[in-house]
Amino acid sequence: MTEHESRSEQETAEQPTVSQSGGDGQAGQEQAASWGSDSNRGPDQQRAGDQQRPGRSENGEARGEQGMPWDSHDPQRAQESRSESGSRVSVVDEEQPRPAPPPGASEEEYKWHTYRVYPSGRPDAVEFIDTYKSFGRGAHILRGLNMGLPEGMVSMILGPSGTGKSVCIKHMVGLLYPDQGDVLVHGESVPNMPDDDLFEMRKKFGLLFQDGALFGSMNLFDNVAFPLRQHTEKGEDEIEEIVMRRLTEVGLADARLKMPNELSGGMRKRAGFARALVLEPDIVLFDEPDSGLDPVRTALLGELILEIHRDAMEDAKEKQRQHLPTFCVITHDILTARRVADYINVLWKGRIVEAGPSEDMLNSDNPFIRQFLSGESEGPLSMD
Repeated sequence: MTEHESRSEQETAEQPTVSQSGGDGQAGQEQAASWGSDSNRGPDQQRAGDQQRPGRSENGEARGEQGMPWDSHDPQRAQESRSESGSRVSVVDEEQPRPAPPPGASEEEYKWHTYRVYPSGRPDAVEFIDTYKSFGRGAHILRGLNMGLPEGMVSMILGPSGTGKSVCIKHMVGLLYPDQGDVLVHGESVPNMPDDDLFEMRKKFGLLFQDGALFGSMNLFDNVAFPLRQHTEKGEDEIEEIVMRRLTEVGLADARLKMPNELSGGMRKRAGFARALVLEPDIVLFDEPDSGLDPVRTALLGELILEIHRDAMEDAKEKQRQHLPTFCVITHDILTARRVADYINVLWKGRIVEAGPSEDMLNSDNPFIRQFLSGESEGPLSMD
């Protein structure tokens, strides 16, 4: 058993609470403005009301919500499925009829999409349900996406460039709304939330942007303290204690007074990570955190993600938080996926090809999955 597999078995039963990362200079102000606006909500977008929301039972109970997570969900369920089947591969969730291809697409285009979902043994913190999103007439990005991010795990969304991975993040936090379908966060429909609920829901998220997205006019300490000063009424002594704890976790305590232009690329990413954690988010999103890093620093960042997720799980169990900490990493780096992922969603042409625990995905017999996860030139994926 590898060290990572051992870690996954030990951790599979625990949860935390929020954060937000800003932008650099003008870009950061525009980002903050977009988070506070409702301009992306379509004119026909439903508001919260009496209509039944997807993903909820007839009595209104959210999917997977059965008391505290460590009381009601068996972390060994997926492993037991392997044992019962006599195979190292988990039993696939009950097979559903094969979905029809999206409008305007052929079965040939989606022949490698098996739509298999291997069970994680956890409820989903975030769930996409038949989600469609297009930009203009021809840019069809999400084309009937069904995808889940299990609570208490480090999930990854992998796939070729331009297939909609970053668009998924914007839907999770309500910066974009689906043309059709739904997006649920802890069982609540994001598109149907009233504005006040939407702003509160966003506090469940911490977001690490590709370049760290630090405010260029603030030193490192003030960058990390920004969410606390903006969204809480904590005193400066308490803010300093929280900020320094997070900076110490990412190895930047001695750089607290440096400006962003004095930091290396890896340091800026770690600073963005610290800022994404100061509000103790339930869900932390990493948008290509390894972009621009050398292999060694990429590996170190992966280890840091694992370490902080483990600490957050222990903290969630100790404090009996309602939800387990869920990390989601968008990346092209296959080595990062092999080192870090507990759960992998492979996205292509706006739909999930297959999804499941990393062991199942890394041993998939799907030619597309095998080609992508091994980085081979021969296979269904081409330059087209």
